[in-house]
Amino acid sequence: MADKAVKRSAGILLFRGTSGGAPEVLLAHMGGPFWASRDEGAWTIPKGEYEPDETAEAAARREFLEELGLPVPAGELLPLGENRQPNGKIVTVWALEGDLDTGLVVPGTFSMEWPRGSGRVREFPEVDRAAWFPLGPAAHGRILSAQRTFLDRLGRLLDGGGAGGAAQEAGEA
Repeated sequence: MADKAVKRSAGILLFRGTSGGAPEVLLAHMGGPFWASRDEGAWTIPKGEYEPDETAEAAARREFLEELGLPVPAGELLPLGENRQPNGKIVTVWALEGDLDTGLVVPGTFSMEWPRGSGRVREFPEVDRAAWFPLGPAAHGRILSAQRTFLDRLGRLLDGGGAGGAAQEAGEA
């Protein structure tokens, strides 16, 4: 497959410190009928696809706003690198220390035929909720398995190990 045909996606993994506990990460529960009754493996980093004429960082900022309906908090983006997903899409993620009230999330929407084959097109939220999870087993159990590597990289970064190896781990699942 030519690299130009590869789909690319970019996102921002928001994290915050807690008093005496593990850092927390903001994850979004995917919207639509397929994900409605799922919890484990149904959460994602706010992210989305972009075209070659847009930078990954600009796309990550745009998608955060589109998916959550809230602007990206101010702060320095910390690169967590890329990861190729099982579907071949390459995802680039940055970490950002910040906070937001999940009760203020107003997600964007998408349209799809539902039920399939019915000819009826319905609108669904891109994400149906967002929540903070402690970085560790709670977040790992909920996020899509292909995105767990970004949680691991953030953990190493926060432990003082840096995001080192992120570029070399691009093929990690």
